[in-house]
Amino acid sequence: MHELFLTGNRARLRTWLVLGYVLFIAYASLSPFTGWQEQGLDFLAVMQEPLLLTYTAFDAVLNLLSYLPFGLLLGLTMRARLSGQTTLILATLLGLALSASMEFLQMYLPSRTSSNMDILTNVSGTLLGALLALGMTRWTRVYDRISAARDVMFLHGKRMDFGLALLVLWMFGQINPSLPMLGNVFISEVAHQPFAAVTDAPFDVWESSAVALNLLMLGTLLLTLLRNRATVINVLLMVLASVTVIKLITAAVLLKSSAMLLWMNSEALLGILCGGVLLWMSRHMAYGHMIRAGALLTAAYLVVAHGVLDSTPAAAMSVYHWHYGHLLNYNGLAQTITLVFPALLIFHLYRVRYQ
Repeated sequence: MHELFLTGNRARLRTWLVLGYVLFIAYASLSPFTGWQEQGLDFLAVMQEPLLLTYTAFDAVLNLLSYLPFGLLLGLTMRARLSGQTTLILATLLGLALSASMEFLQMYLPSRTSSNMDILTNVSGTLLGALLALGMTRWTRVYDRISAARDVMFLHGKRMDFGLALLVLWMFGQINPSLPMLGNVFISEVAHQPFAAVTDAPFDVWESSAVALNLLMLGTLLLTLLRNRATVINVLLMVLASVTVIKLITAAVLLKSSAMLLWMNSEALLGILCGGVLLWMSRHMAYGHMIRAGALLTAAYLVVAHGVLDSTPAAAMSVYHWHYGHLLNYNGLAQTITLVFPALLIFHLYRVRYQ
């Protein structure tokens, strides 16, 4: 089978995703970004410690899986311009450079531990991802179908690629199972007995408002990306279905059994219903009016989500059956995405205001 020829234009979206994933790795590695101080450690000495000194199986698997998408995206991006062998070597070296940089900076964070085993597993994950990318370039039938579906559904261009990267960012933030569906406030209550109902809390209309505004932001983004804006509800349902499946899987893995379905509450359901109806009514709105309305809705979401509602990443730790520090960083990342995504969406709306 002939290897698929990846053009530079097709690699543009993956470039955005690589940059975004590098920021994710930096966040996960250096969070909470406080308490920087010299601890008298020598990086070369740390790297020469016995490999198993700071090793746990959980850390090894987590580090490998964390860098595998980085290697995959990097491999797919570079393969558009470089040979397979060069792509594999450069991707591995970049994974080594990124991991070593994170471990070096962690020496100045008392709450983090630098480890040569982390570098080894991170580089292994990058290498596996790059190998998978090289294999995927030969899956011509699958890639052709994906490309054809994208051509039919979405517009092309640099601005549209940035918008699609925003869509991926939004989905990544939403799969956190300690957040209600499209919600902003972390779940903090859990029943004492498995599958027992938690104590009824007063209905919070502000949470429903945040959910509705979040859905309308997503809908506005989709309206700027789709070739046929009349299909926005169908595409929206596909996106929400994908998030729901992944959210259910992560909830089954990470949350206590009594908290597995708390992410689907009455506030979220009402917000999704109201947001969906408003989006359906506005799908034929004039393009300029839609852009301005989307910008106003995004500003309103920022006010409600970060001015009225209040939640911290630590609030959700009681619903997990694991208590690794990585989960607190994961929740902090989800909270950061809820703040960054609206700002990036406004920037995107400004760029595509004329079409």
